Amino acid sequence: MSENTSKEVYSLSHFKLHASDLFREIRASGQPLWLTVNGKGKIVIQDAASYQKLLDQVDVLQSLIGIRRGLADVAAGRATSMRSFEKEFRKRRDLRRRAR
Repeated sequence: MSENTSKEVYSLSHFKLHASDLFREIRASGQPLWLTVNGKGKIVIQDAASYQKLLDQVDVLQSLIGIRRGLADVAAGRATSMRSFEKEFRKRRDLRRRAR
């Protein structure tokens, strides 16, 4: 994974002096800014809409990973029918079978 996905890298000192201009740049481009402290990338600044979009993409990817794992379990025979699950669930909790 790349350390820096943005072409915009500034020192924290530069950011402090030019914050208004850099905020406008962030909003216009939708790209994050990387800030350095002592020459090393330490802080990423991003506008809220772009950050939310990133979080939404992470949610989708996590869902896809879960689906892929589930499909792999089914393909490997690590699955239980709903009927078997319900029977074991009711047995463990001493529940009566519901009327249908």
